[in-house]
Amino acid sequence: MRQIRLFLEMIKFEHTVFALPFAYLGMLFAQGGWPPWRVFFWITVAMTSARTYAMAINRIVDLPFDAKNPRTAERPLVTGAIKGKVAWAAVFLSLGLFLLSAHELGPLPLRLSPIALVFLTGYHFTKRFTWLSHFILGFTDGLAPVGAWVAVKGSLFSRGDIPAWILLGTVTFWIAGFDLIYACQDVEVDRRDHLHSVPADFGITMALGISSLCHGLTVLGLVLLGLWMRLGWPFWVGVGVSAALFLHEHRIVSSEDLSQVNVAFFNINGYISVLLFLSTFVAIIL
Repeated sequence: MRQIRLFLEMIKFEHTVFALPFAYLGMLFAQGGWPPWRVFFWITVAMTSARTYAMAINRIVDLPFDAKNPRTAERPLVTGAIKGKVAWAAVFLSLGLFLLSAHELGPLPLRLSPIALVFLTGYHFTKRFTWLSHFILGFTDGLAPVGAWVAVKGSLFSRGDIPAWILLGTVTFWIAGFDLIYACQDVEVDRRDHLHSVPADFGITMALGISSLCHGLTVLGLVLLGLWMRLGWPFWVGVGVSAALFLHEHRIVSSEDLSQVNVAFFNINGYISVLLFLSTFVAIIL
């Protein structure tokens, strides 16, 4: 049990709350309601295995940097509490589950799965050469609702698939926005290790300003979705409360005070993710 707990800690399993509800949004929008349980099951397996794959890869390739960063020096793979062979086993097991779930969800999800794998694998190297890594991470997570949409609809390139693309942009800016905040913790370490991020390359004030812009675009994307899908009042209540939470998130973090970064990163964005899923679900059912 201790090894399982340490493994879940290593991959930050609790952060699945960020991506999974948005994947379910893609599913709900595509179906116009709740899909067959078989589809729901394989979407859940696909998203969970994809995230496990990505996080295990991340911990392996970033191990030299994590060992030198005081914030990450106690991670299980760094301390040896989790062995490298366990991390590699997780990579291949989760990869197999992801490909199996893509196969079970239909021909188009399977054909598109290599594109997802390119981003799930390649994102972790982007900090080595570009400050756009925040947006590449956002795009990678944005593929989750697109994948769920494709799993239900079996299409992606018709006019009727526009909501999937709006979701992709919305999630891209949402994730990039709070990753910019999170990266403010590692400015000095990133500069020392020649890693790129907006805070390290342009300063914390610039990063927080761009983060605010990203979350403004996130709210705009949600408004476009609501109008396009003609959603009712529960969705708009969810969007309004989410916008207020975004404002609070940016109020409690400043370039002079980063003590609330973890609250802004995990708590508030976790609330937003679950809230938007529930409000959308109720709106579609009504």
